[in-house]
Amino acid sequence: MAVILCVVTMMCWGSWGNTQKLAGKSWRYELFYWDYVIGILLFSLVVGFTFGSFGEEGRSFTTDLAQLSLPTFGWIILGGMIFNLANILLSASISQAGMTVAFPIGVGLALVLGVIHNYILQAKGNALLLFLGVALVVVAIVVNGIASGRIQKLRTMGETGEPEKSSSSRKGIILAIVAGVLMSFFYSFVAKGMDLDNFENPAIGKATPYTAFFIFSVGVFLSNFLWGTIAMKRPVEGEPVDYADYFRGSGSLHLVGLLGGIIWGLGTVLSYIAAGKAGAAISYALGQGAPLIAALWGVCVWKEFKGADGKTNGYLAIMFIFFLAGLALIVAAGK
Repeated sequence: MAVILCVVTMMCWGSWGNTQKLAGKSWRYELFYWDYVIGILLFSLVVGFTFGSFGEEGRSFTTDLAQLSLPTFGWIILGGMIFNLANILLSASISQAGMTVAFPIGVGLALVLGVIHNYILQAKGNALLLFLGVALVVVAIVVNGIASGRIQKLRTMGETGEPEKSSSSRKGIILAIVAGVLMSFFYSFVAKGMDLDNFENPAIGKATPYTAFFIFSVGVFLSNFLWGTIAMKRPVEGEPVDYADYFRGSGSLHLVGLLGGIIWGLGTVLSYIAAGKAGAAISYALGQGAPLIAALWGVCVWKEFKGADGKTNGYLAIMFIFFLAGLALIVAAGK
C-alpha cells in the first residue's frame, strides 16, 4: 500500500507542471506561482479537517496541532521555505527549457542527493538495491542532458548551418541544477518533525503526516512573500511584474494555478503517509520518479522534442528505460 501511495505521489509530482504550461500561454510563471502556493495551503486545510480528523486511531488534526513542540514547527517550516525556493527555480527552469529538460535534471538531481541524505538519517530498506537504482537514475539524467543538447542544436541552426547559442535553454539547465540541489534537502527537515516509526500514536511533540503537511504549506506560503516577490521583481527573463498584474488575471487562470497546487499537494501528503512504512529515503525516491512522468507529458503532449532526429529519439528511449529500471530497483529495495 505504501508503494502504491508513492506511485500516486510520482504521478502528481510529475503532472502539476502541466498547469504551469497551460497557464503559461498567457500568464507569467511568477504570477501563476502565487495561485499554486495558495492551492497547496487550501488543500492542506481540507485534508487536515477531513482525513486528518476522521478515523478511530491517532490524534485528530486540531489536537495534534495544539500539542506540537516548537522545534517540530521550526523544522517543518524550514522544510517548506527550502522547498519553495527550489520549486520557484524549477518553475523558472520549466519556463525556459520545458518540462522534458527541467524535471529530469532538477528533480532527478534532487532524487540522487535526497536519497543519500534521507538514508543517512533513517537507514530503511536494502541499501545495495536502493543506491543501484539511484545510479541508474543518474545515467538517465545524463542521457536526458545529451538529448536536450541535440534538440537545441537542431532548433538553433543558423543560415550557415552552424548551431547558434541558446542562452534560454542554458539558463534553464542551470536553474534546474540549483533547484535540484536545494530540493534534495527539504524532505529531511519535514521528516524530523514526524515520528516515522509510529503514525498511529506519534511521540508527544511530533506531528502526524496531515499536520506536518499543513505546517509545511504554511512555510511555503509565508516564504513566498520573500521568494515570490524576488522572482517578480528580478525575473530570469522579461520585464518585472507586480501584484497589480496578479489581480488582473482571469478567474480561469487563477483556477489553473490552484489546481496545480492541489495536484502537487495530494502527492505530497500521500508521500508523508507512505514514509511511515516505506521509510523516508524510499518514499522520497519513488515520489521523485516524477521526472519520468513529466518527460512523458513533455514529449507526448507538449511536443517539446518535435522535429528531433532518430539519434535524439534514441537517447530519449534510453532515458525512459534507465528511469524505469532505477525506479523498479528502488521499489524492490523496500521489500
